[in-house]
Amino acid sequence: MLDFWAGVAAELVSLDKWGNLYNQGISLFVAHNLVLQRKNMNAASGGVPGTGTGMLASKAVGRVSVGYDNSNVALDNGGQWNLTTYGMQYLQLARMIGVGGVQL
Repeated sequence: MLDFWAGVAAELVSLDKWGNLYNQGISLFVAHNLVLQRKNMNAASGGVPGTGTGMLASKAVGRVSVGYDNSNVALDNGGQWNLTTYGMQYLQLARMIGVGGVQL
């Protein structure tokens, strides 16, 4: 999986745009996708792999429940990047260096 995601990252993370932060972009992209891959592997041993879930907002065990406010840690319009801390770091860097679409 590491080789697979590193290959995908090499195609999607542009050295021209990322410059000196290229290795960080590659690393965060790969780490994010490896965490999601591991989540799918864990689900395969007791759940349904490939199903999408958001960030955990609350959990209850018996009569005890705990809730979390994710609005402070989730990035606006972050989509699937909000599912891991690596993804959020990647998206923050991408936004700072302006890795949006290119108009020709």
